[in-house]
This record gives sequence, structure tokens and C-alpha cells, in this order.
Amino acid sequence: MESAFAIIAEPSRRAILSLLASSERSVGDLEEQLRLPQPSISKHLRVLREAGFVEFTVDAQRRLYRLRPEPFREVDAWLAPFRRFWSAHVDALERHLDRLDQPIRTKRKRRRRR
Repeated sequence: MESAFAIIAEPSRRAILSLLASSERSVGDLEEQLRLPQPSISKHLRVLREAGFVEFTVDAQRRLYRLRPEPFREVDAWLAPFRRFWSAHVDALERHLDRLDQPIRTKRKRRRRR
């Protein structure tokens, strides 16, 4: 079996996984969203299913595909040592956004009362 990295290296498969991350979808939904022919979508779904990335349930005449989390653990484990490179940047971005949310203090001139 191919590694998780070889499976997700293909751009159309990554696009399918991205769509399935938000909700389960039928082949027709994926076909419409990705503008790929149905045989191509089915081929990629078969590869993803055989690798364990997706599973499906049958709903009348259609199959609804959804993600399975287990294969993503291999990818997550590989990425773990690299998280330190971006976590500092994410923390800095969060601090910057917090500063933007704070009201701007301006000096106001006081009027003299007579």
C-alpha cells in the first residue's frame, strides 16, 4: 500500500479531502464542486477508500463519502517536530490581532470652561 504522503500528493485527492473535511458528500457533489469527470472522481475515491482515508454509507442510490481520521495520524506525527517553526509565528499573529482589537487611545484636547 502507498504511504499516506503518496496518496495525498495528488492534487485532486487533496481537493476531495478538503471538501470532505467540511461535510460528507456524494460523488455527484464532488464532481460538481471540482469540475472533474465522474470516472476520475470515482478513481480517486477508490484510492482514498483503499488507503483508509475515506469511507462511505449508502443512501438510496448514492454513496455518501466522509473522512476517516486514522490515516491522518501518520501525517500529523510527521508534522509534529515542525510545529515549533510556525507556532511562534501564530502566537505573534495572535498578539498582533489582540492589539488591533483594543480601542485606540487618542489624546483629546480638553475644553476650558469659562
